[in-house]
Amino acid sequence: MIDMELLNYLEEFISEKRKERFTKILSQRTNYITVAVEDVYQMHNTSAVVRSCESFGVQTAHLIEGKYGKRLDEEIAMGAQKWVDIKRYQNSKEAIDTLKNKGYKIVATSPHADSSLLQDFKLNGKTALFFGTEKNGLSDYVLENSDASLKIPMVGFTESLNISVSAAIILQHLTTKLKSSNIDWQLTEDEFWERRLDWTKKSIKSIDDILERYKSDN
Repeated sequence: MIDMELLNYLEEFISEKRKERFTKILSQRTNYITVAVEDVYQMHNTSAVVRSCESFGVQTAHLIEGKYGKRLDEEIAMGAQKWVDIKRYQNSKEAIDTLKNKGYKIVATSPHADSSLLQDFKLNGKTALFFGTEKNGLSDYVLENSDASLKIPMVGFTESLNISVSAAIILQHLTTKLKSSNIDWQLTEDEFWERRLDWTKKSIKSIDDILERYKSDN
């Protein structure tokens, strides 16, 4: 349960304009769609995917980093990592188990012939989109344990797109489709206020000192 008294206290240290901005952006955030990136080697790709999540209102990104370690570059992400919740995993099984336990359908993005075309893909439940590398794609484990798969239709000689490009295209399409539907896609009330508190803390330079002062006064 969020400490609303603490939030009210901290919001005294940010501007009204900032608070209004938080409210507006959080009203467009969703956890109905989430993204998982599997063992991507190129750091700029993972960072660009997180930036796309932030741009299109996807609140949480799941990073599987067992092979190459942490692959998020703050400069490439351009601050997006401050406003997107990052969840890290050592392997794909851990990520899939966690997401399935939270009610997500696992959707592999794959150019395989039996994949649903993006424009035909139906959002009929909480959806976790898994992305792999351009060279090797998703692991066999993800493909074998996914509930569905989708692909971006292409008409040229190129058979695949860079992961960050694919993520941006798919997220733009699906978030637009989601927000024009009757689905209850917005953050829950608890999620809304938790993010608002988190973002407020991240907006205050001397937050540690201010939190200490708050604790001593209460």
